[in-house]
Amino acid sequence: MNKFEDLNVGDKAELKHLITQEDINKFVDLTGDDNKLHIDTDYAKKTSFKKPVAHGMLGASFISTIIGTKMPGDGALWFSQTIEFLLPVRVGDELTVRAEILKKIDSSRSIELQTDIFNQHKQKVTSGVAKVKIVEQQLDTQYENENIAQNKNVIVIGGTGGIGKATCIELAKQGYNVAIHYNSNKEAANQILNEVIQIGVKACVVSGDVTSLNAAEEIINDAYRKLGQINVLINCATLKLPNIKFEKLVWSDIENHININVKSNFYLAQLLIPSFKEARYGKFIFLTSQVTENVPPSDWSFYTIAKYALNGFAKSLAVELAPFNIKVNLISPGMTETELIADIPERSKLLISAKTPLKRLAKADDIANAIVFLASDKADFITGETLRINGGQVML
Repeated sequence: MNKFEDLNVGDKAELKHLITQEDINKFVDLTGDDNKLHIDTDYAKKTSFKKPVAHGMLGASFISTIIGTKMPGDGALWFSQTIEFLLPVRVGDELTVRAEILKKIDSSRSIELQTDIFNQHKQKVTSGVAKVKIVEQQLDTQYENENIAQNKNVIVIGGTGGIGKATCIELAKQGYNVAIHYNSNKEAANQILNEVIQIGVKACVVSGDVTSLNAAEEIINDAYRKLGQINVLINCATLKLPNIKFEKLVWSDIENHININVKSNFYLAQLLIPSFKEARYGKFIFLTSQVTENVPPSDWSFYTIAKYALNGFAKSLAVELAPFNIKVNLISPGMTETELIADIPERSKLLISAKTPLKRLAKADDIANAIVFLASDKADFITGETLRINGGQVML
């Protein structure tokens, strides 16, 4: 949460929400407000609005969201609100909710916020002023410092993939609290969340496109708000691997893989490094590939380029951050039995298994166990390293 002393007049926050029919149905179920203007298309046609209108307080409820999660965040006590509904909101409208601090009142440790909501056409649909008291926890300093040192809070980017899921579950078994990231597969993320919680640790779901700076910032802030100080970031995110001959490549094929391997980690690292430095502790674990250590497949040049770039990024970062007790390491899996290789011919998989000294492909749990080792204090003297999990197929 933001402390009162850290807030300044002019500070701003923003969030977006797409209004859906499901939102309206849930609002009706919760409040009992089944006014036909909101739910009956035929009724609405006979009014000046022509189409159903979302409840005014449905849109306005996101003022509570921005106050409670962003400005000022946890501990906010919202005690007053003026509100004016300027334009109707309908299903399909994307609302942008903005809050800006207008005034700080030292005597009551409260703030006044301008709260405005705009639709996708940049039209202001709701406006008002909120008053919020900042309620802060009173923690013993010694306890707080010990708590930061003992926390085992991890963000797993790409937590719904085969390796990502196995990593989330193995981390939970080892006592880590886990923020499970997804970009599009919300259902899978929630299923993994339930599995992790049943193990007996804290967990949460965070979402967004990690190749966007704004979304990456939302992901990190959400994880901090739900779990507290983050100690480890693990990036398991990846993209599909079609076979593309070089002469048929377009730059976007390469760029997409550079974005998921380098751009995302660049943003995430920049967002986490300040808190890691303050805590004098932190770990980054990235997934590279065996293609950078052997003869690469001829049709995967886009993937090979991106993974080589990731290797250089990670090693440079490891050197720079070592004085702050921040470690940066890479996991290099061999071919692993996940959905990512579902389209590879079975014959090719059998040939690779036969060439591997341990005579099988890697399993997601094999990779997850190595990741959890690097996340643990047993690997505290390891940085800038690439840990190869390939059954002996590559030996250096």
